[in-house]
Amino acid sequence: MNDVVLLLGSYPLTWGRLVIGMAASSLFLLTIVTLLLMRTRRERAFEAAVSAERAREMDDKVAELTRIQAEMTGRMQTIAEVFGTRQSDFVRLISERIDGLQHRVGQGLEATTRHQTENLSRLHERLAVIDAAQKNLKDLTGEIVGLKDVLSNKQSRGAYGQGRMEAIIRDGLPSGAFEFQPTLSNRMRPDCLVRLPGDERGLVVDAKFPLEGFTQFREAKGEEARSRAAAKVRSDMLVHVKDIAEKYLIPGETQDIAMMFVPAESIYADLSEHFDDVVQKAHRARVVIVSPSLLALAIQVMQALVRDARIREEAHIIQVEVQKLLEDVERLDGRVAKLDAHFRQAQDDVAQIRISTDKIVKRGQKIETLEFDEGEAGARAELLRLQGRSLRAVE
Repeated sequence: MNDVVLLLGSYPLTWGRLVIGMAASSLFLLTIVTLLLMRTRRERAFEAAVSAERAREMDDKVAELTRIQAEMTGRMQTIAEVFGTRQSDFVRLISERIDGLQHRVGQGLEATTRHQTENLSRLHERLAVIDAAQKNLKDLTGEIVGLKDVLSNKQSRGAYGQGRMEAIIRDGLPSGAFEFQPTLSNRMRPDCLVRLPGDERGLVVDAKFPLEGFTQFREAKGEEARSRAAAKVRSDMLVHVKDIAEKYLIPGETQDIAMMFVPAESIYADLSEHFDDVVQKAHRARVVIVSPSLLALAIQVMQALVRDARIREEAHIIQVEVQKLLEDVERLDGRVAKLDAHFRQAQDDVAQIRISTDKIVKRGQKIETLEFDEGEAGARAELLRLQGRSLRAVE
């Protein structure tokens, strides 16, 4: 056992030491194997526990999933029922909406049809009006042609101007404020004489107007022809202005001015634009040239003057009536004062009567409070009875 088997450097290795070393090695290996087995067993037990825990958790999760599935199934059934109910309500609502829409569409179509029918009837009426207007236009065209023929004739033109002037004056003034074709003191007869309130002198309105020169002036071609026509217009106008001033301006009988009526606004515009010198000379001759609109304006002013004069005339009558009314009011006031005095006297009399009755009542109460013998009381009652009164009546 002590024999050397192997030298390890300077250290001799014997069989005993070798056996001890091998035994120690075997024990070490056995210990290691044991430890490894115990570790393996612990790991397997841990894995088994982990597996069991995982299985338990899996079972819990499956149970939870089963519960959730059952809840989802119930909720799905509830949702299906609610959806079915809502679907029926939705279908009913859609049906009602469709019915309402159809009703509104039907009403809209009916209203549109009625509106279109009304528009067509109005269109027919307007077409009838247009036809009537066309007819009137044709008639007016014929009247214009006839008016042209009238204006081409001097006498007809004078009658036309006279008629238009008379229409304007008749529309604006009362019948007593004007006179057509009167005879003046110099035996001249103006077309119209307007009498203003508060003035005996009349305002002369002449309706005769020289139109030939204006016609030539408008139809003139070239400067020379236009100049000749303008000269004729000036000559005719000044002659007519002179005739009016000499014939119709009579001191003390007519106004200081006279009016020359132009029957057309266009003629008056041409006269004011191209013949201002004629207008100024007419003004200096105290002759005012007026168009239909200016004559209507002047007539309105005269109408206001006539109305004011009538108001002043009626104002005196109103003042007299107001004075009489004031006198009646004064008499009524005196009578009311007398009646009030009577009422006051009556109130005083009633107050005196109330005082007397109060005194009588108080004395009756005092008499009631007095004590009488039975005989005296009976005698007093008999006396009151004989006199036709009672104690209560006295009270």
